Amino acid sequence: MRVLVTGGAGFLGSHLVERLRVEGHEVSAPRSRETDLIDFAAAGRLFDETRPEIVFHLAAEVGGIGANRANPGRYWYANLMMGANVLEQVRLHEVPKLVIAGTICAYPKFAPVPFSEDDLWNGYPEETNAPYGVAKKAVLVGAQSYRAQYGTNAIYLLPVNLYGPRDNFDPETSHVIPALIRKMEEARERGEQSITLWGDGSPTREFLYVDDCVNALVLAAARYDGADPVNLGTGEEIAIVDLAALIAELTGFDGEIRWDTTRPNGQPRRRLDTRRADERFGFRASVSLREGLGRTVDWYRTVRADGTS
Repeated sequence: MRVLVTGGAGFLGSHLVERLRVEGHEVSAPRSRETDLIDFAAAGRLFDETRPEIVFHLAAEVGGIGANRANPGRYWYANLMMGANVLEQVRLHEVPKLVIAGTICAYPKFAPVPFSEDDLWNGYPEETNAPYGVAKKAVLVGAQSYRAQYGTNAIYLLPVNLYGPRDNFDPETSHVIPALIRKMEEARERGEQSITLWGDGSPTREFLYVDDCVNALVLAAARYDGADPVNLGTGEEIAIVDLAALIAELTGFDGEIRWDTTRPNGQPRRRLDTRRADERFGFRASVSLREGLGRTVDWYRTVRADGTS
């Protein structure tokens, strides 16, 4: 099939593109500097050129707590416009299937744990990532509206926090796992006796290994055609303080871990109800957190040793 992957040069997208090409598909994965999806005309030219039979919309602008606090307007606008433009181009070009990656940042700050898809609208998201989460949730409304009015076969998936090889390790924009790996690796190499992390370590998070997420996307594209959003995760959570201890063990950092409680914690808890993904298209995560973290640490060390950014 002719497949278009927006965000195909990114973390999740690069793994998906790799998988699809191995399976023999003709994949287009333009970089943002080649096609600005915020520009409606540019998005139209991309669809004209690629004539996709299926689209995976993974493109997003997002970062960790610090980046979210620094760019609320940009993240709201960019993610809303990209989603709207992709939806409209899918309609205009009569693309048979659209798979949209949403975000669990769309869930209410105090959603009952585990997060059920039915609770998505029962409150406002956690403040530091609300602009991003609200923008992505608006794309869900668009997908459901286009399905109702135009018959657009758009499905909406909600991946939990992802991690793995080729993640973003930039200290300014990275999420918690790559940030911790980099900080601990560099501290160990410099012989530092302590590191300081944001918050108090009490929040919990759920993490999904990137290859598991790719499996979920492929399964959903093949088997799911419904309007309901679907969580993608493991159904297991870990406190940040325990995550830090595990990464310290895997990286060999034996210094003190200090917590800066003047910094925000973010959402108190995150754990997904993952039953719908199993029921609708047979997805269950298979890579444990320890195994996935070990692979990620090994990859990061290899890349740094090779001098690759």
